[in-house]
Amino acid sequence: QARAGIISTVEVLKVMEAFVNEPNYTVWSDLSCNLGILATLLSHTDFYEDIQVFVRDVFSPIGERLGWDPKPGEGHLDALLRGLVLGKLGKAGHKATLEEARRRFKDHVEGKHILSADLRSPVYVTVLKHGDSSTLDTMLKLHKQADMQEEKNRIERVLGAISQPELIQKVLTFALSEEVRPQDTVSVIGGVAGGSKQGRKAAWKFVRDNWEELYNRYQGGFLISRLIKV
Repeated sequence: QARAGIISTVEVLKVMEAFVNEPNYTVWSDLSCNLGILATLLSHTDFYEDIQVFVRDVFSPIGERLGWDPKPGEGHLDALLRGLVLGKLGKAGHKATLEEARRRFKDHVEGKHILSADLRSPVYVTVLKHGDSSTLDTMLKLHKQADMQEEKNRIERVLGAISQPELIQKVLTFALSEEVRPQDTVSVIGGVAGGSKQGRKAAWKFVRDNWEELYNRYQGGFLISRLIKV
């Protein structure tokens, strides 16, 4: 209703606040998705930082309850919820989450303590979103060293979280390189488009500039339509 302009978005945010003690993954996933759409819309306004503060406020209580490490007797959905919540808090710049993500990332890269599979995406997204060229170089190195395609794909999907314009260009160039399988190029470009306002503009320009190559590569298949959609 808010998206259709029938009720105020403020009403939606008030309803969202009421879910602060919610334990269910599916509910948080839905809240996260809708807040993501809202943040995308607000990225073109003066309210963008306000919505980041809202995300931090709504997600931090559940983040504190879940913590970083699995508890005895937890199910699969708890692990999914932890990844979702930490990723959301990290992207929104929640200080404690960012610090812990950086610490765990450093240990992971140095081989001291390898991240569990369900924590990798949220940690990668967090350090990239608030990272620099050396962070990106480290991620690309991890991509090159990964012996499982699942890990390569995981890294490809999060590279677009990087914020600086010149690094966004580097990720887009990487998307068309031989390092990335042709069927996975769309994930990298899509990640850039969904990562930030600057990323969206850069990805659209990149697609137009490289349209011939992309079109010839996918020949009107489902990947070209997915690319346009993202």
